[in-house]
Amino acid sequence: MLQYFIRRILLAIPTFFGCTVIVFSIVQLAPGGPLEQQIQQLKAAGAMGEGGGGGNGTGDALIPPTAMAELERYYQFDKPLWQRYLIWLGLWERPMPSADVPVTLNTARKAGGGLEIIVAQTGSNYEVRNANGNHELLTDWKVESQDMKDGKSQLRAFKTEFAGILTGYFGMSNRYQEPVMDLVAARLPISMQFGLISLILTYVICVYLGIQKALRHGSKFDVVSSAAIFVAYSVPGWALGAVLLVLFATESGFNLLPLRGFQSLDYADLEMGSKIMDRAVHFILPTIAYTIGGFATLTMLMKNSLLDNLSQDYVRTAFAKGLKEKRVIWLHAMRNSIIPIASRFGYIISVFLAASYLIEIVFSIEGLGKLSFNAILQRDYPVVFSFTVINVAIILVGSILSDFILALVDPRIKFK
Repeated sequence: MLQYFIRRILLAIPTFFGCTVIVFSIVQLAPGGPLEQQIQQLKAAGAMGEGGGGGNGTGDALIPPTAMAELERYYQFDKPLWQRYLIWLGLWERPMPSADVPVTLNTARKAGGGLEIIVAQTGSNYEVRNANGNHELLTDWKVESQDMKDGKSQLRAFKTEFAGILTGYFGMSNRYQEPVMDLVAARLPISMQFGLISLILTYVICVYLGIQKALRHGSKFDVVSSAAIFVAYSVPGWALGAVLLVLFATESGFNLLPLRGFQSLDYADLEMGSKIMDRAVHFILPTIAYTIGGFATLTMLMKNSLLDNLSQDYVRTAFAKGLKEKRVIWLHAMRNSIIPIASRFGYIISVFLAASYLIEIVFSIEGLGKLSFNAILQRDYPVVFSFTVINVAIILVGSILSDFILALVDPRIKFK
């Protein structure tokens, strides 16, 4: 078994990189990226300036080559796609945004942090010195020539660093101008709470309901409950949430529950007991919307698994030996019936990213779903890539963990 899981882990590595290569390439090559958006904003601003000054306002304002070069360098579009990917991984050096400035030979230039540098040419090489004091040589600075759109070039002095997902750096959001992991960390507790509550409710209700449906197969209870869960399955969670809001959170309905959000505005001023009650009241309707879609699958899986085991020879043999019905069902049949359910336990870690954009819109919740969906629409590359990495990692780890749990609960499984 150990060798099998070692192979699975080793196989997960190229799978992970393969998924990230595909997503990275598609997103980078898709039109309407952050560079194009920035260019359009500059052109629109130039057109407004022309219109205000009596110009034609056609929007064909020219962007200076130096400004275009700065934009391309900032968004790394001055580098080939493969190099951008390696930079994003953290396997290729990137210029540090805080230490990357255009320079002129033998002219002092402020470089941030109170540092002033001067670049001199020695033969075919360049050297960077501290413009203050004893003009010490700054060996951690590099100089390169940057080509611009008008055919000219300019010198840039910069320091480099290895900063990517493999080093724990997920970049800065283009929209929020904040570290991506700070944005995720601020919304992660919300998703975790909804995920854990939905998970517990789904398994408790569905496993019990599936058992009862199997024991009362063909009865009126079985038919009615099947119709109910399949109707619920066919209704999108966000649509059900909107109906529940009208029924229970507006004056046209019962007006018993909060209309939006996951906590009150004065939540920070409440005592601990009041905080728990406040969250519980706010979570009722969103939790129903989150969990309703998974009821049918898990319930029917539990029912069919138990029905299948009740028809096996070992169950009939147990009854023939005179064992009581409850003992046969709960001790013998249930042990094997729970195996398909246990094989899904590995994906429990996905509760950390439980998110639905539409449900969060309906209930005005600032969660991960809203963040990731808006990032896709606005081409916020660092956020999109970060969610890709996190989701791929969770799926791969969950798959391996599911196999491990399945091997523990089912002695018939032999990994070779």
